[in-house]
Amino acid sequence: MAHNRAVSRPFVRRPFAELPETPSPPHAWGITSALTVEVESQHFGRMNTHVHTLGAGPPLLLVHGLMTTSYSWRYVIAQLAEHYRVIVPDLPGAGRSDKPPVHYHPEALATWIGELQRTLGIVGCDAVGNSLGGYLCMLRALEDPGAFRRLVNIHSPAHPDFRYSALGTLLGTPGAQSLLDWLIRRDPERWVWRNVHYYDERRKSREETREYAAPLSHPDGRRAFTSYLRDAMSASGFRRLRQRLSTQTFPVPLCLLYSRMDPLVPPRNGPYLQSLIPAAQLRWLYDTSHFAHVDTPEPVIAAVRAFFDA
Repeated sequence: MAHNRAVSRPFVRRPFAELPETPSPPHAWGITSALTVEVESQHFGRMNTHVHTLGAGPPLLLVHGLMTTSYSWRYVIAQLAEHYRVIVPDLPGAGRSDKPPVHYHPEALATWIGELQRTLGIVGCDAVGNSLGGYLCMLRALEDPGAFRRLVNIHSPAHPDFRYSALGTLLGTPGAQSLLDWLIRRDPERWVWRNVHYYDERRKSREETREYAAPLSHPDGRRAFTSYLRDAMSASGFRRLRQRLSTQTFPVPLCLLYSRMDPLVPPRNGPYLQSLIPAAQLRWLYDTSHFAHVDTPEPVIAAVRAFFDA
């Protein structure tokens, strides 16, 4: 899937009314098998989890980030499935998975990944996480050193920046959560269009905005999203990660894939994590973004394959 890299002005959105119905280039999401898996979770209770699978071979778990769904892996799943049995869930509260009315703390979500792994029989698999998904996979590895064989983290947050403290304070202000709910529900698709950023904004389509807006179109999905912002992305959670890494050796080989440009998560998070985990590999990606597996799938696939085959 060759992408046209002639981008004169990165991160510049086209008008919402001009979004094409389907994305260019096309993707292989339609050939995946979709199933519902019942996961018994200590924190989230018994919940239905939406999972896509493709391919045969050793299992490979892909974990998406905030405000996206399993659909975000659409440009890499087919090529990865030539070598692995690729398993792509929607996280609790996201996509077509259940949205329990609980707090979405990072440690609870990391434990849930382990509960899903045990349900599917894939403990010890390779894994790739993007953004929040990478952060959660790192927590999962620290929780259980046998959770993964190797892990690739694509541009996750990790540094307890002021922005996360400010976000938590803001969402704790009376009326702030109701205001956020109103801002989203008045037009969920436009909310997605404004808040998902690509180096090449031509990657966007109405197919994508509908997919990501679907859970935000219902109160339980917006409630879960607000908790993700307040609880899963909290500065205190990132400080707890730093504390754990100061006393605990990261237990599995780790590859950090970071873009040189990212309006969502500053690129300095890559070197910061490597300073905490000196054995980790840090690889830079160019002409791409926070969602490098959408903007530049070929370099991401190459880096993932090289790391897992090492």
